[in-house]
Amino acid sequence: MNKITIKDIAAEAGVSIATVSNVMNGTGRVSGETAKRVLRVIDRHDYAPSTAARYLKERRSQLIGILVPTGDRGRLEDNPFYWQLVMAVEAEAREERLHVIVSGVTEEDPLTFVQERQLDGIIAIGITGDSPLLGRIAQLDVPCVYLDCYLAGGENLQVVNMNDRMGGYLGTKHLLSLGHERIAVIAGDIVTSGVYEERWLGYTRALEESGIAADRALLVETPVSLLGGYHSAQQVYMLSPKVTAVFAFSDVAAIGLMKGLQELGVRIPDDLSVMGYDDIDYAGFMTPSLTTIRQDIGTKGKTAIRRILSMIRGSVPAEHSVTLPVELKRRQSTARRFQSNSIQKEE
Repeated sequence: MNKITIKDIAAEAGVSIATVSNVMNGTGRVSGETAKRVLRVIDRHDYAPSTAARYLKERRSQLIGILVPTGDRGRLEDNPFYWQLVMAVEAEAREERLHVIVSGVTEEDPLTFVQERQLDGIIAIGITGDSPLLGRIAQLDVPCVYLDCYLAGGENLQVVNMNDRMGGYLGTKHLLSLGHERIAVIAGDIVTSGVYEERWLGYTRALEESGIAADRALLVETPVSLLGGYHSAQQVYMLSPKVTAVFAFSDVAAIGLMKGLQELGVRIPDDLSVMGYDDIDYAGFMTPSLTTIRQDIGTKGKTAIRRILSMIRGSVPAEHSVTLPVELKRRQSTARRFQSNSIQKEE
């Protein structure tokens, strides 16, 4: 049986090849009735155009690469947040008939696969301002959108961020409203990570508004992972009883912290309130459920795909940077501080 072609589809539907192409790509002017007729024929034959043929004609591979830096401090597989973000990007890409390739990259990665696979665009997640990857991406001359990247001098780069500073501020204000004044922070390296630095700045601003000086001794920097959070429980335990609340700048670290604290006999939130950041799927299923700062991962993925599509089609968005809102999700892991709240350590 001969493989059906776009020419066959056009002949059976009684339209031109250009009309079939317009219907499949959502371009041009095609009447509703004509579009329905063409789609019925396409469905009848389960027709899908050859990706290779489309690339030869349009010079587009329909492939988008997602780059996630990997390393010792917070690897891709250690944080479910990255997988949810990748899934959100992939879901939106599928709606636009794009396919996604996910690649963990190191600082030394030459990124040769971008040209080898003839990628139409790149979405880079969490690249720092001093990363050599920035220069290599620029040399590729491929449309790129940066997610969760704070890049000094990147005014002409397409960047999509959440309002991380506001998230740090909202989480800290929530804990302050419950009477907590000594609030520890668990984060990745705030010097090299723009995301954690922004959340830290929101945290310090909220404290300053309440007349409380930020104390770097209350900052626990740890790999952003379940294990990193788990091991940080010992450091938090040693900070008690002065510390009555902990703000973890990632849910995955907060979840690990809670397990570590519970094994040390700490009751959450009776002895210590714990707050996370991200609102990953697991956050609401913890015992107690995790109070956190929610970022809309789906909207972030959709925004990135829409921007990369505009760039591929030659229409660069006028606003190079977009900042999406965050919100507080109150659950069971935070509670009002009473005078009796303190961790009772064994002698």
